[in-house]
Amino acid sequence: MIVVTGGAGFIGCNLLRALNARGENEILVVDDLTKGTKFVNLVDCEIADYEDKRDFRETLRRHGLPPGTRAVLHQGACSTTTEWDGRYMMDENYATSRELLHACLDRSVPFIYASSAAVYGGSTSFSETPDNERPLNVYGFSKLQFDRYVRRLGATSSQVVGLRYFNVYGRGEDHKGSQASVIWHFRNQIEEDGEARLFAGDEGYGDGEQRRDFVYVGDTAAVVLHFLDHPEHSGIFNVGTGRAQTFNDVARAVIDNMGKGEIRYVDFPEHLRGRYQSFTQADISGLRRTGYTAPFMRVEEGVAEYIGHGGDHA
Repeated sequence: MIVVTGGAGFIGCNLLRALNARGENEILVVDDLTKGTKFVNLVDCEIADYEDKRDFRETLRRHGLPPGTRAVLHQGACSTTTEWDGRYMMDENYATSRELLHACLDRSVPFIYASSAAVYGGSTSFSETPDNERPLNVYGFSKLQFDRYVRRLGATSSQVVGLRYFNVYGRGEDHKGSQASVIWHFRNQIEEDGEARLFAGDEGYGDGEQRRDFVYVGDTAAVVLHFLDHPEHSGIFNVGTGRAQTFNDVARAVIDNMGKGEIRYVDFPEHLRGRYQSFTQADISGLRRTGYTAPFMRVEEGVAEYIGHGGDHA
């Protein structure tokens, strides 16, 4: 059995579909459906069982992993970058991950977990080295602290892989609301008001010219499966396209695929100054060295795929 935590979430449900496409359906999904609208992400997925994350954590502490577990794909986390309750964030993203990691090590079970490009924060370089790690919020810190814990452990008896996702977008993110991708926001803004609202220039960037590495969710799932197929590889790896594209590029792609809409620039929010990543671009040389050769979609391709599916479940 494969355990997928956060399986009803954005990346998690796309990972389930990728597993199903390979004929894998002996899957235990662990999640929190307090926000019940997330159920739609599981409707078209074949799984063997579902367990609430609180029950799973308690069972893990008492008895370890479920018998027959052959891999844990840990995608569950609090991903709200505007959450400033540090005690809650560290319990959700650090303590829980640490408990699950040791449960896997106890039984030599591969452990592939979601880290985040938020660990780079204020950095302008994005290779997986400590000098580049400068989180701007407690979410990024919680992810970084677990990466550091993994590094301190060093070589282990089984596979341990951390994946630093950059700006992921695609089907299944509707429940994320304000934390959903800019593609999701632009699509909704155009449907409601006929315009996509982008930040005006700030800190040396022109209007809408802030640049990020936008990666399609299907590509992130493919990377997870790559490591599932290659248990000989462990480490912490960036997952992005290796390209930075502007928010203008993104907005134009959404407008082109919807066949309507305009761009309007709004003042850069004061509360985001000093806490906003105006540029990200994944260094994926480490990932490539593991033998992952598949191309990553450009924004223009990924947006066409996303909007071509109706944008989301809802």
